[in-house]
Amino acid sequence: MEQRITKRIKTITEFHRSRGLPHPEHPLVSVVDYSTVIRPEDIGEANWVFDFYMISLKIGINGQLKYGQLEYDFDEGTMFFISPNQVFRIETEPALQEKQSGWMLLIHPDFLWNTPLAKEIRQYDFFDYSVHEALFLSKKEEKTINEIIENIEQEYRATLDKFSQNIIISHIETLLNYSERFYERQFITRKIINHHVLNRLEEVLNEYFNDNAPVSKGLPTVQYIAQKLNISPNYLSRMLTTLTGQSTQQLIQDKLIEKAKEKLSTTDESISEIAYDLGFEHPQSFTKLFKNKTNLSPLKFRNSFH
Repeated sequence: MEQRITKRIKTITEFHRSRGLPHPEHPLVSVVDYSTVIRPEDIGEANWVFDFYMISLKIGINGQLKYGQLEYDFDEGTMFFISPNQVFRIETEPALQEKQSGWMLLIHPDFLWNTPLAKEIRQYDFFDYSVHEALFLSKKEEKTINEIIENIEQEYRATLDKFSQNIIISHIETLLNYSERFYERQFITRKIINHHVLNRLEEVLNEYFNDNAPVSKGLPTVQYIAQKLNISPNYLSRMLTTLTGQSTQQLIQDKLIEKAKEKLSTTDESISEIAYDLGFEHPQSFTKLFKNKTNLSPLKFRNSFH
């Protein structure tokens, strides 16, 4: 299998030049109209890395997006969030490119330097979501987002003064907060897909414990579960917290306690043997977790059956 090369674009000016765009009006922040972008012929043959943030809205993509093991159509606004140093790949189909419209907001980290947003922007989980975990907007949501982008563009196109940076950053914060709200809505409204993920999560955990995987692999990790579900760890935990009130780690622990109760009540294995079977290196760690979850020690729980 041929290995893809990775291409890095360091500045917004370099991005403009590589996409056939005029020189940016501001070197550290730019709104780009998708319909004006000229894509390099080899764009789909490489992996890409930017040294700046890219928030984009694509409109009218007539096709299918794969989400985990499911596919579904979409034709409204679709938002993607890419952070600096994040490796990604652009899949291209000529027929779809002709219909593609929307915008890209490019923000260089230097623009945020010495502001609270410089640190706070990394707290937005969606910058770590995978491409198939994009944000799908309703027409009303799309209108709200577009108005914020227009405000950003108008501000940096105007005569810059000492207020300009703070005003633009304020608009960016508003954009991110609305995006977070709309993601919360997406977790709730896409019930069929999300319930499929919940059911599959249950299957993955059952398979792991029933196959005695903990003995050789240790306790199941959030990363392992996310990989099996084809979902990024942050997206999975955020979705589960919204739908169940519990993180992935908490649900793993609940399954662990369920299996422990089953062994304590139906077998004569010692506490140490059960701890080892469930992937714990030290029985004390198992006892501590069990007591924290049930308010009983494993021994007291077992004795309650006799």
